[in-house]
Amino acid sequence: MGKGYMGKILWVDLGRGEMKDEVIPDEIYKKFLTGYGLGAKLLYDRVPPGADPMGPDNILGILSGVLTGTGALFSGRFEVVCKSPLTGGWGDANCGGYLSPAIKRAGYDGVFFQGVSEKPVYLLLTDEKAELKDASHVWGKDTVDTERLLKEENADVKRAQVACVGPAAENKSLIAGVSNDGGRFAARSGVGAVMGSKRLKAIVVSGKAKVESSDSEGIKKHSKDLGKSLNKADFLQKVLSGTLVKILGKVTRLNPVAMANPGDFWCQNLKKYGTMGITAMSAETGDSPIKNWSGAGHIDFPLKRGTKISDESVLKYQAKGYGCFSCPVKCGGIMKVEDGPYPLEESHKPEYETLCAFGALCLVDDVHAILKLNDMCNRGGLDSISAGGVVAFTIECLENGILTKDDVGGLDLGWGKAEPMIDLLEMIIHREGIGDVLADGVKRAAERIGKGSEKFAVHAGGQELPMHDPKFDPPQGVAYEVEPTPGRHTISSLVWQELIQMNRYDKNADKVKPMETKKARIRPHGRAKNQAVNSRLMQVVNSSGVCMFGLTCGPKYPLFEYLNAATGWSLSDEDYMMTGERIETIRHAFNLREGIRYKDTKMHRRASGEEVMEKGPHKGVTIDAETMAREFYQEMGWDFETGNPTRERLEKLGLDEVIKDIYG
Repeated sequence: MGKGYMGKILWVDLGRGEMKDEVIPDEIYKKFLTGYGLGAKLLYDRVPPGADPMGPDNILGILSGVLTGTGALFSGRFEVVCKSPLTGGWGDANCGGYLSPAIKRAGYDGVFFQGVSEKPVYLLLTDEKAELKDASHVWGKDTVDTERLLKEENADVKRAQVACVGPAAENKSLIAGVSNDGGRFAARSGVGAVMGSKRLKAIVVSGKAKVESSDSEGIKKHSKDLGKSLNKADFLQKVLSGTLVKILGKVTRLNPVAMANPGDFWCQNLKKYGTMGITAMSAETGDSPIKNWSGAGHIDFPLKRGTKISDESVLKYQAKGYGCFSCPVKCGGIMKVEDGPYPLEESHKPEYETLCAFGALCLVDDVHAILKLNDMCNRGGLDSISAGGVVAFTIECLENGILTKDDVGGLDLGWGKAEPMIDLLEMIIHREGIGDVLADGVKRAAERIGKGSEKFAVHAGGQELPMHDPKFDPPQGVAYEVEPTPGRHTISSLVWQELIQMNRYDKNADKVKPMETKKARIRPHGRAKNQAVNSRLMQVVNSSGVCMFGLTCGPKYPLFEYLNAATGWSLSDEDYMMTGERIETIRHAFNLREGIRYKDTKMHRRASGEEVMEKGPHKGVTIDAETMAREFYQEMGWDFETGNPTRERLEKLGLDEVIKDIYG
C-alpha cells in the first residue's frame, strides 16, 4: 500500500449478494489517482460497451480522494461514477460533506456495485466488516428520514456517515442524485437513477483506519500557509454587502470592458454568503439564463426581483453555518424557516444553481417557495439544476399550446407562479401524471411530447444546462459540449481560468488578462490552450477529493505539493498535468466506445446564440462554439471528425487499453 491512498477497493455483487476486496496496484494509483480517475479506469475496463445503464452490467462506484484525510485543506469531496442513463456515456457526480473521509476510515478508496438486488438493500461498511442489510423499511422514505433512521439503526457504529437515494431514484428518474449529510447532493448524470435501479437504498460507512502520509509535517505546513493566505482578505467582509455585489453587477453589465474575477473577493463572498451571494448579480450581468434561456435579466428579472432571492434575503434564514470536511471557507448553511407558507425546521442552504434554476429561469422571486423547492429536491433526491430546467420547459410548452392545463393535472403553471411549481415537482418525484414524462429530463420529455417541444428543451447531450450562459462566458459553453460529461459547469470556463490563474499550475498556459473588451471576450480563437489546461487540472482535482473552490479563492492551492507529500512521489507539475490528460482521455474514450461524438453533445441553440437574442447584454451575440471545440480537440490530440485520440498521444499517455480498442 502506498501513502495517501488505502490501496484497495470493495466490490459488491448485488445480484449474488457477494463482496470481495480488490488490491489496486501502486502503478494504477500513480497513473489515475483515486476519485473519478480510478473510477474511469475501472469502469472503462469492466463495463461492457453498450451496457444498459439501468441494467446489471452497469457499475456504480462511490470513491474518496487521495488527499482526503491527509490534513490537506478542501479535501472532503467524493465522486459517484457510472455509465450515465441521462447521456448514455460516461457519468459522474461530485459532492462534499463527510462521506469521503468515512470511506477511507473504513479502509477503502472506493466501493463498486454491480448487478441488481432482488430486494431493497443497504451496505453497512466498516473497517471490520462489510454486510448487505435489508432496506425494505426505508424504501420509499426521503433522503433525510432515511439517513436518520439508518444512523439510529446502527447506533453502535461510531461516526457513521450515510449516502442514500430518495423516492425519485427509486422511481428511476434519470435526473436523480445521491444524498449525504441530510441533503448535500452528488446530483448530476443520473447517478441516483443507477443506484435506485440496483435497489441499493444507501451505504452506511465508518471505521477507525488511519490515512497515512509520506510527509505529514509537509502537509501541515502547506495547510497552515494556505489558511493564513485565505484569511488575509477577511477585512473585505466588513464592506461586502448585497448592495455592493448588485452594484458590481450593474457596472459589469454597462461597462464595455470586462475585468478578470478577483479570487479574494470570491473567497469572501463564499465565506459570508455561499454561492447564493451572486444570484442577483449574475442575473444582472448576463451570466444567468432567464425565462428558459429566452430572456434578459435586467429586463425580465431586474435587480429589484433578483434581490429577493439573493444574499441577505436568503441569509436571514440561515440558522447556522456549515462546512464540509477539512474546509476553511464553510460556504454552506443550515436553514430554518418559521415565517411564510412553507415552514422548514432544518434544510440545507440553496446554492446559486438552485436559486437561479427555480428563480430567474422561471421568473420566480418568492424566496419561501424556492427554499421549499430546494428542500423537496434534497429530500426527494432530484438534481435541482435539471428539475428547474424541466419546470421551465413545461411552462413554455404550456405558453405555446403544446401542453394544455389538463395535461399538467389542472395546475395553473406560468412564469412567476411559484405555488403550482411545488405541486409539479411533487409529481415529478413520484412520477405521477405529467411527472412521469418529465422525470427523465427535457430531452426525453420533448421526444415523448413532440409537437416542436424540442425548441424549448435546453440541454447538451441529454443533460440540462447549468445556470451559466455561454454568451457571457464562451469557454463555459465549450465545456458543455466537449467534456465527457456534457452540460457540466465545474470543469472549465473563462471565469474559472481567471480565478485559478492557470499559469500557476502549468507554465505553458497563457496568463489571464486583467481586462479585455467584451467583444474580445467572445472571440473563438486562441482559447484552446487554457481550456485544455483547465480541463487537465480539474481531472487531478476531482481525482484527489479536492473542492474546486480551494483553487479559486485567491492564493495558489498547493495541489501538486500536497499530492507529493501525501504519496511520497516526486512527480513534477508536468507529470500531474499529464495524469489529468490521461484521465480526461480515458473518460472521453468511454464515450467514443458508446458511439458518442461531438455532434451528439452540442448545446441548445439558445445557449450558443444560434437563436439570436433581441434584447439585453447578449443582444445579437452568437458563440462560435464549433471553432473553439475544434481547437480544443486539436490541443488534446483528438481528431475532430472521429473523436479518436491519435495513437501517438495515447502511447504518450500509456493508455494501451484505448489503443487496442481504437487501433486494434
